[in-house]
Amino acid sequence: MRAFDLSSLSRSAIGFDRLAQMIHEVQRTEAQPSYPPYNIELVAEDQYRITMAVAGFDSSELDIEVERGTLKITGRKQKTDQSTTYLHRGIATRDFVHSFKLADQVNVVGSSLDNGLLNIALVRVIPEALKPRKIAIGEGSNVQALERKAA
Repeated sequence: MRAFDLSSLSRSAIGFDRLAQMIHEVQRTEAQPSYPPYNIELVAEDQYRITMAVAGFDSSELDIEVERGTLKITGRKQKTDQSTTYLHRGIATRDFVHSFKLADQVNVVGSSLDNGLLNIALVRVIPEALKPRKIAIGEGSNVQALERKAA
């Protein structure tokens, strides 16, 4: 695995400490499992959907949890007592845990299980304080007066 020097990022960007931390975490963690397969879709501006193929799982065997900016989907298949003889077993129903790192303003708003597909709806809600705003340009004396007030 490669090591990246992020010192140039810290010299030219302010407040991106979390980005550097996330890059380090990605480098340290093992590869994400490929089971079950999933899609991440951009539904509309600031709306996303994760679709995960969970054939053979009932909604009672699936758990969706959000904690500290991480979406964790867990599937635990209940063991059956009957012993079935398979001639071919192509449908995997093994247990899984899959995690997704969410951005700061992304919230999970709902989920559904339909025809073996687990759909999870996500929305990015940007608070008013973080939205871009126009700053009026005034006279120089106004800025100096505001600086004196703030001090």
